[in-house]
Amino acid sequence: MLKFCKMQDLGNDFMIIEAIHQTIDIKNIPISLLSDRHRGIGFDQLLFITSSSHADFACRIFNADGSEAEQCGNGMRCVARFVQEEQFTKKKSLTLETLSGIVNVIIHSYNHIEVNMGIPCFEPEKIPFITKKIAAHYELSIHPEVPPLQFTVLSMGNPHAILHVPAVKEASVAEIGSKISLHPAFPKGTNVGFMEIINSQKIRLRTYERGVGETFACGSNACAAVVAGILNHGLERQVSIELAYGSLLVEWRGKNSPLLLGGAATRIFSGIY
Repeated sequence: MLKFCKMQDLGNDFMIIEAIHQTIDIKNIPISLLSDRHRGIGFDQLLFITSSSHADFACRIFNADGSEAEQCGNGMRCVARFVQEEQFTKKKSLTLETLSGIVNVIIHSYNHIEVNMGIPCFEPEKIPFITKKIAAHYELSIHPEVPPLQFTVLSMGNPHAILHVPAVKEASVAEIGSKISLHPAFPKGTNVGFMEIINSQKIRLRTYERGVGETFACGSNACAAVVAGILNHGLERQVSIELAYGSLLVEWRGKNSPLLLGGAATRIFSGIY
C-alpha cells in the first residue's frame, strides 16, 4: 500500500510520496508506469520526501522516465505546500535538501510561495557541458543541412540550454528539444527552453524537459531563461514568464545573487496505490 498526493503548478504536475510516516523503498516504485497518463497516475516528476539531518526535509526528484533530477523549482513549492497541509511542520520558511543542495522556500500566502533557486553556474564542467571555453552564446549543429543553433547554457542545479525564438507557438519544441537534450555535448542531458521576448519585463516560454518531453511549466528552466534574457537580451531584473496555464515571477539581481522564483502550488487529489 502506497499513500500519495497529486499536485500541480501551472500544469507542471507531480506525484508526491512521503517516506517519513510510511516505510517505502523507492527502488520498488514503478515510476515510468505510474507516470503514464493512460495506465497510471500521470505526472512530470515524482517527488520523494524523507527526513533530513541537514534541512527540514529531504526530497529526491525523479523524472517521468525514472531518471533522477537534481532540482525542480515548481516541485519544491509543491513540497512546501504538502508538508504544511499535512501538518508535518508549522513553519512558513523551510529548508529542503535536494541533490543540488539546500533549497530555501518561503510560504507567503496560498498563491505565493517563493523558492530561492540559488546562484546560476556557467562553468561548463559543472553544468556539465562540453566546450573549450565559457561564452555568452554557444552554437550547436543538430543536422548537417540546418544552420547551427545559438543558445545560452547554464546550470540552476540542473543543466539548461535556452534558445531565443521569434514566437514560441511556431517553435519545433519536440523535434529540436529532443535533439539538444540528448546531444553528446551534454553528458547528463539538458532541459531546453524556447524563449520569446514580449518586452523587457515579460517573456513567453516553452520547455522540453529531459526525461519528460515538453512540459507545461518548469521552474528551473524559467529561471534559466530569465538569466539568459538578462545577460544577453536586455531584460529587467524582475520578469514575468508566460506559460501555457499562467505565469511565474522570477527576480535576479546579478551574477553573484540567487534567483527568486514565485508562484502557487495546488493539491489535485490524494490516494492509495
